[in-house]
Amino acid sequence: MTDQITYRKNLLHIENIQAPDLAERYGTPLYVYSKNRITERFEMLSKAFHSVPNIKLLYALKANSNIEILKHIRSLGAGADTVSAGEVFLALKSGFPPESISLAGVGKTDQDINFALMRNVGTFTVESTQELKTISKCASTLDKTAKVLLRINPDVDARTHPHISTGLKENKFGIDIDHAEDAAELATKLKNVEFAGLHCHIGSQITEIEPFAEAAESFRKLVTRLKRSGIRVKQIDLGGGIGVQYKNALKHKSLPADKNGESVIDLRALAKVIKENLTLPGCEITIEPGRFIVAEAGVLLTRVLYRKVSSGRIFIVVDAAMNDMMRHALYSAYHQIVPVKVQRSKIEIVDVVGPVCESTDAFALQRKLPGVKRGDLLAIMTTGAYGFSLASNYNSRPKPAEVLVDNDYARVIRDRQSLEDLV
Repeated sequence: MTDQITYRKNLLHIENIQAPDLAERYGTPLYVYSKNRITERFEMLSKAFHSVPNIKLLYALKANSNIEILKHIRSLGAGADTVSAGEVFLALKSGFPPESISLAGVGKTDQDINFALMRNVGTFTVESTQELKTISKCASTLDKTAKVLLRINPDVDARTHPHISTGLKENKFGIDIDHAEDAAELATKLKNVEFAGLHCHIGSQITEIEPFAEAAESFRKLVTRLKRSGIRVKQIDLGGGIGVQYKNALKHKSLPADKNGESVIDLRALAKVIKENLTLPGCEITIEPGRFIVAEAGVLLTRVLYRKVSSGRIFIVVDAAMNDMMRHALYSAYHQIVPVKVQRSKIEIVDVVGPVCESTDAFALQRKLPGVKRGDLLAIMTTGAYGFSLASNYNSRPKPAEVLVDNDYARVIRDRQSLEDLV
């Protein structure tokens, strides 16, 4: 995870600040983000895709929509991929120019559409012909023109978890590729609608290049068919979904390593696939990374409340819970968990669980960890994406604070909720 989040003398540091100091100052559970790691990840993408002509990066707000993080990502040169009026609002508040914002979502309300139209967002990603007609009606009423991309479902297996696979025919997303030409023709005829191009998003946490290659090739053939029908494609959006490394994110000689590691996509090879299939004269290419930019920059610090042994099974009860970070409860997602201070101790097989009244309130089951005791700090790694953004007040638990670290400086970018905030 680079030296932005690493052990120094057996003590976890986020940039130049010791993790225990952050926990002491701001309490736990606590989300901590490395500002410079976000920069590194964004620049990694920019450099890899530099060879693709006329390409733009839209940051997917659903991954992490803290306004201070949005401001930083906007300053790096990204546009914004949004899926609600709320995200459009946050993007504008963060300084994203309206024309750099795209509004997606399979179930946009009329209110969502009108909100975006009145604020002159750049594009609407449309998921059905009925939605296309609704946007036309809303735009006509407001005397606006909606620039639209048709989200096409290419029936490509993203080879990821079924709950985050979005490009198969049985998924709720997009327009069946067999009906794409009819939808495009409709878009060119509707009032107050400008057909701009095509969009697809086949899934999240994709760690193989083949699904992207299949989607890109499918789009290349579709663009050719549309051209024969006299329909010009000015923009192609290949969505997001580039996976990150969750296993062995942090390494230390005293930490047990997960032998079943993850593969990561060769970004330059992905750029080559996009360039070879989707480069067209006068056509803009967009991609929508979210997780890739922020996931590895985040750490959730949590304190051990109790050790509990039941029928030989060891439970480590921590003060974070599924309401703070629900990815494991939602679809058994893996996050590496490490002690903030590494000490020589016997490796144990434990369940790391939270205090919420659900059996699914867990962060790891039957996981190898160095022995920990009450009061110790643990770090749940790679929680910058879909961590706080999925947080809730379940069990009437206040949401945790968020802190952004920049070299030697840390500041709160979201206050911890109080009990009064619950009412």
